[in-house]
Amino acid sequence: MDLELNGKTAIVTGGSRGIGKAIARELALEGVDVVIASRGWEALEATASELAAETGQRIIPITVDTGDDVSVKAMVAQANEALGHIDILVNGAAVPGGGPPPPLSEITKDMFWDDMNVKVMGYLRAAQAVAPLMQARGWGRIINISGMAARNAGSTIGSMRNVSVSAMTKNLANLLGPDGINVTVVHPGATRTERTADIIAGRAAAEGISEEEIEGQMASGNSINHFVDAREIAYVVTFLASPRAIAINGDAIAAAGGLGTAIHY
Repeated sequence: MDLELNGKTAIVTGGSRGIGKAIARELALEGVDVVIASRGWEALEATASELAAETGQRIIPITVDTGDDVSVKAMVAQANEALGHIDILVNGAAVPGGGPPPPLSEITKDMFWDDMNVKVMGYLRAAQAVAPLMQARGWGRIINISGMAARNAGSTIGSMRNVSVSAMTKNLANLLGPDGINVTVVHPGATRTERTADIIAGRAAAEGISEEEIEGQMASGNSINHFVDAREIAYVVTFLASPRAIAINGDAIAAAGGLGTAIHY
């Protein structure tokens, strides 16, 4: 299937590594010029060089702090100038996770607001900045990367922020749909990224079992018994970014290999 993406442009926040990097790669392989944006310049520069060489597309690194209004507006303005227009926004920048979520007694207002400001408000800031550019052209796609904590308890702040992203997605879809802009949200579950090998090695050492056993445990958490890779999330996002996804607007797509037993309808 031709996704009809050749010649389009995109911004991917959180695009220097992990799921964001995989998304930027797949978009570029479909002929999209991509701005990747995150806080760290060194990782951005390395990723941009790698993906440009691999795909032959323009991969432009721009630093941004999605927790800051001025920084987001400046990034979008710079991206628009560099690319000529903005067709696609993939919101993926978030406070880095690591380790188990804190117990109730250890949750602080600073932890909560930092998480919500960078991810939820950060996504909204980016959408606000790109929406007029897309409206002027009568077409656009905004894909918000959330997570399965929106559907599962176990991480108080994680669930709150991801449910908020879902609510924002539906509201933006209703507001922008008449202007030719589709807005969707993708919920990854546990996903293999560049960090996974170290995590598996650490758990294996701590539990005194093999890395193969740890990986098997991680893969067994979904109904396909497969540890979903970041590139497999990127395939879903790339389709949603395309004109072929016109029928999907305001909805959530779970990309976690059938995690859980609840029925969502």
